[in-house]
Amino acid sequence: MKPETLNLKRLLIWLTLFSIAMGYLETSVVVYLRAIYYPNGFNFPMANMSSAIAITELGRELATIIMLAGIGIVAGKNSTQRFAWFLYCFAIWDIFYYVFLKLLLNWPESLFTWDILFLIPLPWVGPVIAPVIISLSMILLALMLIFYNEKNPLLKFNFQEWLLLISGSLIVIISFILDCYRCIHVYKGEVLDAIAEYVPLQFDWWIFWTGELLILIAISLFCLRAKRVIREKRK
Repeated sequence: MKPETLNLKRLLIWLTLFSIAMGYLETSVVVYLRAIYYPNGFNFPMANMSSAIAITELGRELATIIMLAGIGIVAGKNSTQRFAWFLYCFAIWDIFYYVFLKLLLNWPESLFTWDILFLIPLPWVGPVIAPVIISLSMILLALMLIFYNEKNPLLKFNFQEWLLLISGSLIVIISFILDCYRCIHVYKGEVLDAIAEYVPLQFDWWIFWTGELLILIAISLFCLRAKRVIREKRK
């Protein structure tokens, strides 16, 4: 086995373990919060938190992203690999967050149980299976980028592929915040009061799958182009 291959496998193992550990850390914080704010089990509407706790939660979300981005920057050889490792670690962290929640709290009840994903700029909500699908796509994208970039460091997303990826990601985000936006739009009062009383009603799967399809097309186009470039280089 080539030293480069061995180093890559070792890196993959350690980053996977790191991300799983971060998933457990995230879960442990949520276990504490639910014991305090949802002693009878998590449900909507969201519990009222003090401003100090709410700010701390927002800071924790930001700190998590910085940590995941940091490990990607350290692990990657170039900008493409740094981005790929960030995606990989984020996805593993997210999946194992739910795995540990199931083990520790026996939650979610099913893959279609509603959950809060993020809080900025509006609460992102959706069935648990939706972020899991996105995480699996992120793992696929990350591994393809790393695999082909290792073979040819010049291989990276072109403009068309970036456009599809970014467009698909934005559409997926819209699918997560649209239901909350509708609630706020029809609510006769303050925005924060509307969010405090928000109970999810409908997840727009057609919007979600439109975004997911664009992401998968971007990945497919990159893989086809990368195979062609590598094949031509060998001739």
